[in-house]
Amino acid sequence: MKNKKLRTIPLLVALAAVLFSCTKDKNYNEPASNDKTKPGVVTNIRVENFNGGAHIIYTLPNSPNLLYVMAGYEIRKGVKRETKASYYTDTITVQGFATAGEYQVTLEAVSRANIKSDPVQVTVHPLDPYYKLSAATIQLSADFGGVNVKAQNPNKRSFGYILLELDPVTNEYGIVEQHYDAGEHVNFSVRGYNTEARRFGAYIRDEWGNTSDTVFAQISPLFETQLNKSLFFKYALPSDTEIGYGWDLPYLWDGKTDGYSNGWHTNPGGSYPMVCTFGLGVYAKLSRFVLYNRPLQFAYSHGNPRKFSLWGTDKVSPQNAVLPAYSDEGTVVGDWVNLGNFIFPDPPSGLMPGATNASDEAFVAAGVNFNIPLVSPKTRYIRLNVAETWSGGDFAHAMEITFFGDPD
Repeated sequence: MKNKKLRTIPLLVALAAVLFSCTKDKNYNEPASNDKTKPGVVTNIRVENFNGGAHIIYTLPNSPNLLYVMAGYEIRKGVKRETKASYYTDTITVQGFATAGEYQVTLEAVSRANIKSDPVQVTVHPLDPYYKLSAATIQLSADFGGVNVKAQNPNKRSFGYILLELDPVTNEYGIVEQHYDAGEHVNFSVRGYNTEARRFGAYIRDEWGNTSDTVFAQISPLFETQLNKSLFFKYALPSDTEIGYGWDLPYLWDGKTDGYSNGWHTNPGGSYPMVCTFGLGVYAKLSRFVLYNRPLQFAYSHGNPRKFSLWGTDKVSPQNAVLPAYSDEGTVVGDWVNLGNFIFPDPPSGLMPGATNASDEAFVAAGVNFNIPLVSPKTRYIRLNVAETWSGGDFAHAMEITFFGDPD
């Protein structure tokens, strides 16, 4: 009986602790301090300006109830921002300014009881914001079936690149594409147009809603059509990878992408690069292609290509050449030239390969579009050159490939 009472006492203590903590939590919205003393001001201020913003360094006031320092400022006319920095640091960063120039920043120290110090005015001179630097490099040019947009973004900031088209009826510009990119070299195309000349514009929007000036251009899209697969033919070369399981090369353009039919499949035991060669039946300037990797349970696994290149030639009867796994676009090996290097996109879900979900499988099943560089030459033959598969194994496969361009 005595032991039973001893065991009960710790339980009562624990219960009391829980009840006490719950009572305290009820008041979490109350000021953290009842000290209504106004905190002192920040002193010894200096400014380090950068593109689109500034670091403000200061000495904190000797106020025991200090919680944070707040900066209030206007990034463009009528748009105000507030930034806070805790009492653990002596620096606050203000950013998002629309242009280079002179801006006033108000600094206030704030106590745990939400009492503000007297304001201190600081002048900052941010340099040209990054979005303006990128906007100065925008180039609009004709692409197959549409318009191509290029820009440089050396600081790899995340921007929205907005493409506009002039409506000939209303004579007003409307948004036709909003492309978000944080890459160093921005390059995207919008297609679906005939060859009629059109007026396009492009500008940049940053994360604070600042927008650049618009770059305009008159564009006549290049002619584009899907190449006729009935003209394709197998053109086996000695350095092609041995095909296995009866998945002969013509299955790569038979129009079947369901994952239950055959495609192109090499025998296990191969080494990189894994290569197949075929003729287009025409002499064509290629614009893009759609690759259908093997779907269903094979999506992002097995022998599906992850890194690969296309090689082409203008020769009527091209000779064999051993291709490298990796090379720069434009590299020439024998009769063959590298038309472009490509990487299959990562799973859209963000999951790791091998743990993908149904949306990732649907993405693979729908086929993925790849643009061929405009500088790539016309070609009569194609060599698909797989440098890496999603499993890293000793074989490769794909279900279907569809080409677009101008067959002249």
